[in-house]
Amino acid sequence: MHTKLEIVTDSIKLSLNTETLLFIIETPGHIWRQSESFCPGFVMDDGSILPFSGADVVSHDRYKSGVGEGILSHYEWKDLGFSFETLCWVETATQAVRFELIPGDGSLSFRKILYPGYFSFEKKSPTAYTVMPVLQGLLIPNTWENEVGKLPFDGQFCSSGAYMPWFGQVEDKSGYIAICETPWDAGYYVDHPAGSTYTHVGTYLLPSLGEISYRRIIKYVFSDNCDYNDLCKIYRSYAIEMGLLTTLREKAARNPLVDDLIGSVVVHKGIKKHVSPDSRYYDKDNPGNNDSVVPFSARTAEIKRYHDKGVPKLYLHLDGWGAPGYDNQHPNYLPACPEAGGWDGFKELSDTITDCGYLFGLHDQYRDYYMDAATYDKEFALHAPDGSVFEMSVWAGGRQNYLCATQVPYYVKRNFEEILRHGIRLQASYLDVFTCNELDECAHPRHRMTRKECLEYRSACFNYLWSKGIIPSSEECSDWAMKTLVFCHYGPYDFMLQSPGSPRHGIPVPLFNLVYHDCMILPWFMDKTDSEDYMLYAMLNAGAPYLDRDGAYPNTDGAFDAEAEKRLDEEIARCAVVTGLQEKLAKCEMLRHEFLSEDCSRQRTTFSDGTTVTINLKTGDYEIR
Repeated sequence: MHTKLEIVTDSIKLSLNTETLLFIIETPGHIWRQSESFCPGFVMDDGSILPFSGADVVSHDRYKSGVGEGILSHYEWKDLGFSFETLCWVETATQAVRFELIPGDGSLSFRKILYPGYFSFEKKSPTAYTVMPVLQGLLIPNTWENEVGKLPFDGQFCSSGAYMPWFGQVEDKSGYIAICETPWDAGYYVDHPAGSTYTHVGTYLLPSLGEISYRRIIKYVFSDNCDYNDLCKIYRSYAIEMGLLTTLREKAARNPLVDDLIGSVVVHKGIKKHVSPDSRYYDKDNPGNNDSVVPFSARTAEIKRYHDKGVPKLYLHLDGWGAPGYDNQHPNYLPACPEAGGWDGFKELSDTITDCGYLFGLHDQYRDYYMDAATYDKEFALHAPDGSVFEMSVWAGGRQNYLCATQVPYYVKRNFEEILRHGIRLQASYLDVFTCNELDECAHPRHRMTRKECLEYRSACFNYLWSKGIIPSSEECSDWAMKTLVFCHYGPYDFMLQSPGSPRHGIPVPLFNLVYHDCMILPWFMDKTDSEDYMLYAMLNAGAPYLDRDGAYPNTDGAFDAEAEKRLDEEIARCAVVTGLQEKLAKCEMLRHEFLSEDCSRQRTTFSDGTTVTINLKTGDYEIR
């Protein structure tokens, strides 16, 4: 016969089934039960599960402190000399429920820990839905007919799989938000098969350099009257409390160029392309497609053309400006591409951009570590705890490892100091993948690094750019970088990175902007598909528009438009509408997002100055009030 332990507080009743190790959390308006299909445990290196319940010693005690009460559980494997504890407790002041996993004695080699459990969320109703911060945000009704599928980077927090380390569920206005307070070595997973009427979403915990290492915390906040907007505002309050939320007003006070960036169109262009025979993108059938160079003078002429056309504010993001070509030989990318005009041609371009009153930024990469780079040394690549070094040959430069982030700030400083010495005037710059790819860890004894330390080294690179008066940018918009990042390449809905017409994983919702709209400048695609005009999403989110965007690789990063030349005057006019709205609303909080029609084609956002933006995806109309 199983035993039930119960804790009752002001608004929470917490129960543990000591046989199944599953919790029930009761609020005044709802009962949340961890699913009977869940088993807390360790996923071992061979994929097998070592359940918590399989420990030689399992004990449970009531726990009480000056700030809350709960249930403390102890698990011990005598033959392995390994133990740990879990603590589930209710914080008195907030009634938040905290699940903690606490390291004990010994060590265990494992792939991940499945803890805490997912809730049984199986009501057949469109009003029962899950929200996840994958890219800009996704809402999955329980009745959604498509499979959700695999999340980017396996759902690791601090990556494009989770711009923010939380998820939530709402059923008939009762809901919760689960916030991972130790996101560096954690992620989340989702199970919603095609044709199902349930969604299971839960967290997993990763080893830190092979160990549990430190206390892991996931906080649940419950509400009996909420929707996804309210969950976002709970997280916004948390971000303020943690010191993450830093507004564009604050950033503009630090560097006035931020105000020049607000209202700018974005132009994304390249200089040199070279695809190694080792690369996945190498064109064997048409070798001539693997190499090309556009002179700096041609890009200078384009800038003058935009200026003559009356474009008032513009930001040029330049790829492939170094000698080896785009995605080649990093971190040894200098000098400026000789075939394109070298340092003199590069300087003429930067001077022209400054003279036109525009902003100039460079694409650079400090994670991919190419084996043909002049200073390549495998010793400084990331080393896994088992001593192995990851290798791949995907991008244009061919064979590569990953560079340990302990080395990255030195390379950033080395390269930018050289660029600035040549008189290149930079107002902004882009450090690729830092806010898109997962955090790294390294076990090399001379440059040992945890994932949390990796985050700190990446942040140090952004801070270096600040010190030089350069506005920092990166690929996407993970909230760990909100203190230092001003803008990024994009923060799109996930369907925008799929081929047009692909099955959607859920309903796109602006979860990130509901938290951080007034903190980040997000460029948006302006493409038109057969069914939608992406300009409407740029309007809805009061973001920056892409005027011209050359994809670095075919059919990636949302670059699916095969049309070589757009009607420039029409695009400039469309962009002017978006930039006008952005200049008005960039520093305003997005208060609310609403669906105004059952098919989600009519949507509205409301901003803190009272402005509302309404779009109709069917007709292509919009209204600003």
